[in-house]
Amino acid sequence: MATKKINEQILNFNTVFLEEDGGYSVVVPTLPGCVSQGDTFEEAVENIKEAIELYLEDENVGEKYEPKREFIVPVEVNVNN
Repeated sequence: MATKKINEQILNFNTVFLEEDGGYSVVVPTLPGCVSQGDTFEEAVENIKEAIELYLEDENVGEKYEPKREFIVPVEVNVNN
């Protein structure tokens, strides 16, 4: 979970990491279009923190941002091949 401090407030975001060939990609589901990557997991964590900061600093986004309730629920499906 990445953390961002805004006006003395700390915001937490759930992030989704996918292991890719030669690295990791990462998205923030509650911030549409906020994505990053890294060659290592640690680099991807640092990069997504920076991406979140830049995302929220955007004057068209940051001032309007309101935290959303987010639910992470595992879903089981049966697949017939």
